[in-house]
Amino acid sequence: MHIIVVSNRLATAKTVTLTGRHLLLAGLALLGGVLLVGLILAYLSLHFRLPVAEQMLTAVREHEAQKREAFLRDNVNAMALRLGQLQAQVLRLDSMSERLMGLAGVKSGEKVGQGGAALKPLDALSAGGQGGPLVLARPAMSLGDLHQELDRFSERLDVQSEQFSLLESELLARWAEKSRLPTVLPVNSQWNASTFGWRIDPFTGARALHEGVDFVAGVGTEIVAAAGGVVIAAELHPQYGNMVEIDHGNGLTTRYAHCSKLVVREGQVVKPGERIAEVGTTGRSTGPHLHFEVRMNGVAQNPNRFLERALPRLAQR
Repeated sequence: MHIIVVSNRLATAKTVTLTGRHLLLAGLALLGGVLLVGLILAYLSLHFRLPVAEQMLTAVREHEAQKREAFLRDNVNAMALRLGQLQAQVLRLDSMSERLMGLAGVKSGEKVGQGGAALKPLDALSAGGQGGPLVLARPAMSLGDLHQELDRFSERLDVQSEQFSLLESELLARWAEKSRLPTVLPVNSQWNASTFGWRIDPFTGARALHEGVDFVAGVGTEIVAAAGGVVIAAELHPQYGNMVEIDHGNGLTTRYAHCSKLVVREGQVVKPGERIAEVGTTGRSTGPHLHFEVRMNGVAQNPNRFLERALPRLAQR
């Protein structure tokens, strides 16, 4: 590149030749100048805190802080809303627990957990429902307030869990006690053929004690356990014929005699209403029927006292 320089001081025009090397050096010098100015400005901003730079940094920090605060507030509000919904559900469970305990006959003073430790009484809010117009507190719930509510909510859940565990234990105990009572009809039939007590013996004609009740039914009719328990005998007896005896605990047993077929074995656990045998006429019998006995500590009891509870179920069949 040729540059011609013309001046009044020069007698003749002067020519300057610029090569690529000259242009490269000029560009590098310009770039170095820009970087130097930038470094100087950065140095001055760090050491002398120029107002413009300080304002820019402050604005950036405030913007980031506002974004974090908005994000945290939105999450806290969402968690507080969910906590309120869960608290409403717990209140309904509290009310249900109180009603169920009343039906089960468990009083508030009897609320004890495992190991006999008394349960904490529920606070006043658990006595019933809640309601009213929405008046939000100011300021909004903070993160610390939310943690406190969560801790309180956790304690209520612990109390609720202990209450339902107590209720479950009580109901299971009552179910177990009821399942051991012979209140299921062993045969789907009436038992008026021969009542419990003294009668005329059909074989000898003499007055004799009949220690059970008889269900008249055809050979092969299903016989079920009158209550849950453990089979302690499933054998052929000289007088009872094919007989099943079940131990229901606390000295209570039942006997099922004159069977044509036994379908359980000694040591087997049976449930109320489970099939154990079939009606027959084995042993000391005049015809197909089931001889059913209830014994307490070996002493014969009147089965009617137990079987009368099965009459409503029989009427529904």
